[in-house]
Amino acid sequence: MKPKAILIMFLISLFPFLTFAQEKTLDKGIFIEKKKGFYDEILQGIKQYDSIPKPVKRYFKVDVSGMDLPKSIHEFKTYWYNEPVSQGRTGTCWSFSTTSFLESEVYRQHKKKVKLSEIYSVYWEYTEKAKRFVEERGNSEFGEGSEANAVTRIWKKYGCVPEDVYNGMMPGQKFHDHKKMFNEMNSYLQNLKVTNEWNEDEVVNTIKSILNHYMGEPPVEFVVDGKKYTPKEYLNNYLQINPDDYVDILSYMQQPYYQQVEYEVPDNWWHNKDYYNVPLDEFMSALKSAIRNGYTMSIGGDDTEPGYLAQYDVAIVPTFDIPSEYIDGNARQLRFTNKSTTDDHGIHLVGYMTKDGKDWYLIKDSAAGSRDGNNFGYYFYSEDYVKLKMMDFMVHRDAVKDLLSKFNK
Repeated sequence: MKPKAILIMFLISLFPFLTFAQEKTLDKGIFIEKKKGFYDEILQGIKQYDSIPKPVKRYFKVDVSGMDLPKSIHEFKTYWYNEPVSQGRTGTCWSFSTTSFLESEVYRQHKKKVKLSEIYSVYWEYTEKAKRFVEERGNSEFGEGSEANAVTRIWKKYGCVPEDVYNGMMPGQKFHDHKKMFNEMNSYLQNLKVTNEWNEDEVVNTIKSILNHYMGEPPVEFVVDGKKYTPKEYLNNYLQINPDDYVDILSYMQQPYYQQVEYEVPDNWWHNKDYYNVPLDEFMSALKSAIRNGYTMSIGGDDTEPGYLAQYDVAIVPTFDIPSEYIDGNARQLRFTNKSTTDDHGIHLVGYMTKDGKDWYLIKDSAAGSRDGNNFGYYFYSEDYVKLKMMDFMVHRDAVKDLLSKFNK
């Protein structure tokens, strides 16, 4: 071995001894106060910008100064209904309005005052939407909205329950809020289009697990007046309501009159074709007759007009929109076709009055806007507004039997 190599090996052999011979210096930790940095300057700039007053959004509405409008629910002839309840931050007006309507039907037929669960129908409607979403490989509407006849369809399949055994809210929750729940379900379903994992049982169970987390699991049996019921037994034996007794009357020109047709809106996600389509004059005549003969109705249509004024509890048609004498099937269809009339909202028509030769209708409403006026939970709809903007209504078939007799069997 060369002398240089021997020297190197010797030094390496001494390294451990030399290291230990030196005194070790260990790092220490201390606590210091956080000082402001550039990120704080960023936050301050954002705060200053956010504090700048933003222009108040303005809406073009009719000026009702000097108009002789209804002022109180006590001006109306009404039939029994439960007091208005809020749908919170949800798109479930279809269930709140129709459940309210069916509560009134239980009283009309059997003189029983019941408060039923709106959210029970919502739970199973989401389940049915998820099933169809899988069947159609994602080519099916999945939203918060639906139609009045969704409730009777759900009742027929799953029954119904009292509100006090299933209200769909967690302990301490004051208002319904489905925003997070819906977003979670929708994100999961939309992702199926990427993963192609179209297993119906797995998908439905996942949707149910999300619903159970946010709304609780609906009961399979419960006790009313000391007797145990399943949801179907409660419907059939206690409420004694037949879902098949309820019909939907529609009026638009894009489908033939005097035929049962599909209501072509996204909320009719299962493409129901049971709507009885009639000319507008027959539609209004049937509605007027029904309310005068003791029948309330679940009705649906548009609530985004310049004559829709929450602070005054009224919905009217201004002359600058269209004069009353020009409201006909064509004016109605035009607005539906150009989407200025949309399937926005479901409500419960519970009474009427006549003023200056025209009807006004008392509307029980679950949406927040109906709480902004002097009659908490109500609107007063003018006859013209219903004629122009309300597209359909559900009622007991006995109320419209003469109209139904005009349809081909």
